[in-house]
Amino acid sequence: MTAPIAIIGTGIAGLSAAQALIAAGQNVELFDKSRGSGGRMASKRTDAGSVDLGAQYFTARDRRFAEVVQQWRDRGWVAEWSPSLYNASEGGLLPSPDEQIRWVGTPRMSAITRALLGALPVNFACRITEVFRGERHWGLQDAEGLSHGPFSHVIIATPAPQAAALLAAAPKLAGAAASVAMDPTWAVALGFSETLDTQVEGCFIQDNPLDWVARNRSKPGRESSLDTWVLHATSNWSRQHLDSPKEAVIEQLHGAFAEMIGCAVPAPTFSLAHRWLYARPSQAHQWGALADADLGLYACGDWCLSGRVEGAWLSGQEAARRLLEHL
Repeated sequence: MTAPIAIIGTGIAGLSAAQALIAAGQNVELFDKSRGSGGRMASKRTDAGSVDLGAQYFTARDRRFAEVVQQWRDRGWVAEWSPSLYNASEGGLLPSPDEQIRWVGTPRMSAITRALLGALPVNFACRITEVFRGERHWGLQDAEGLSHGPFSHVIIATPAPQAAALLAAAPKLAGAAASVAMDPTWAVALGFSETLDTQVEGCFIQDNPLDWVARNRSKPGRESSLDTWVLHATSNWSRQHLDSPKEAVIEQLHGAFAEMIGCAVPAPTFSLAHRWLYARPSQAHQWGALADADLGLYACGDWCLSGRVEGAWLSGQEAARRLLEHL
C-alpha cells in the first residue's frame, strides 16, 4: 500500500490541496497546531455568539474559484453578504461605491474549512517542528518529540515564516519562503447590549489605527443577543503594538472605533482580542506554489499568490497539480 501524503496546515490552502488529491484517488493525512481547522479563516465561539476574527469575507474573481464557491453556496456552506458599506477618512463617513460580491461562510467563516475537512484523517493540536527525509519516505516530528510517517510526499500549507523552517530539506524553497514578509493584525471583538445607532455594517478606514470594522451580526446566519463588532487594526499599528497586553489593545481600538463610527459608543459588555502574527503577505507573488518534485516536497498558501482567500485556494490546487504530475 502506498504511503499517504502529509499536509501540514488545515486552512483553505491545505484543504484545497487535500480535496484535489482525494479526487485523484490519493490518501492524505493532515496536521495542524491548532485545535480546529480554518487557519486565518477561524471563528471563535463566545458568549456573544460566533465572531469571525480573521478573514471577514472573500471575493471570487478567478473562474475556477468562482465555480467552486457556487458549489459551496449550493451546499449551504457560504452565502452572499451585502453589507451597508462605508468609507471613513478625515473624520467623515461616506457610503462606499464598492459593489463587488462578497461571500462569507455560514453560520461562521470556519464552516467552510470544517466542511472541506469532513472525515479526512487529521491530527489537531499537533505542531510539526521538523520535516525529514528517510531512505525512501518522509517523516515528521512534532513538538512533543513524536514521529509521524512514513509519507510519500509532504505539502506544507502554513504561513511563509513557518513554512521556511519546515522546508530545510529543500534550501531553495526555504529561501523563497523566508523572503516573504508577512504583516500582523490585531483583531478585537466588541459586544454591546444596546444596538449602536449607525447604518454602518462594514467600513474601510483611513488615517486611523483601524483599517476595517464590521457588524458581525449583519452577516448571514450570525445570531447574537449583542450588537457585536469586529475591528481590525492596520498593519503598522499592529506592528507597533505587537507585544501590548490585550486589555490595552482593546481599550485603544475601542477608542478609535468610538471616534470614527459617528454615534454614541458605550462601554462594551463583551470584548476579546486576538493577534494574527502572520495575517497577510506584505505583497503579492506569482509562484502559485513552491515545489521540489524530485524530493516530493511542496509548499502552498495565500503568500504564494494574492494574499487573499482565493489565492490560498488556488495555491493549494496548484501544489496538488504539481504533485500529481510527478506520480
